[in-house]
Amino acid sequence: MLRFALLPIVLLAGVVHAHDVDALKLDTRKNALPVLPKVVAMMQDTVATRGVVEAIPVCKDQAPKLLKEQSDKTGWKMSRVSLKTRNPERGTPDVWEARQLADFNIRAAAGEKVESLEVGEIVMDAGKPVFRYIRAIPVGDVCLKCHGPSDRIEAGLKSELARNYPHDRAFGYEKGQIRGALTVWRPL
Repeated sequence: MLRFALLPIVLLAGVVHAHDVDALKLDTRKNALPVLPKVVAMMQDTVATRGVVEAIPVCKDQAPKLLKEQSDKTGWKMSRVSLKTRNPERGTPDVWEARQLADFNIRAAAGEKVESLEVGEIVMDAGKPVFRYIRAIPVGDVCLKCHGPSDRIEAGLKSELARNYPHDRAFGYEKGQIRGALTVWRPL
């Protein structure tokens, strides 16, 4: 009889947990995602006014700076990661992120819209619960200038990319593919 009496408590805990994840996901979207359009706008503006080569420092330095500012504001760790990194020191995914990115690629191949691919879950880290969130970043027109097929990137730009990113693997994308993801590690 005690076993059946505990069943509603276990079920209730699962509902509360699911609700907490939904609330955390919503709050994380609200506080983390606004950085992405800012980065895209900076890239588009720089490419239009100063050229593609001058946009390299925007992607390399200014985008991480925006993420750092938002991280400082929220107390969360935020970064961009990719399975094909341009800068391994900053963009290499951990195991959880790599698994989510691989799953995003499978889901996108099955027809899901890249813009809607996200995961948020509570995981244990060093014995403490944390909320992990990851959202796919699709390749847009401005991204193709530096991340498109290698044979379509002009020689001078390739040379500058190689100078800035000696271990670059972030070529070969087509518009709409998953370039990488915004990832958030949020202590609870």
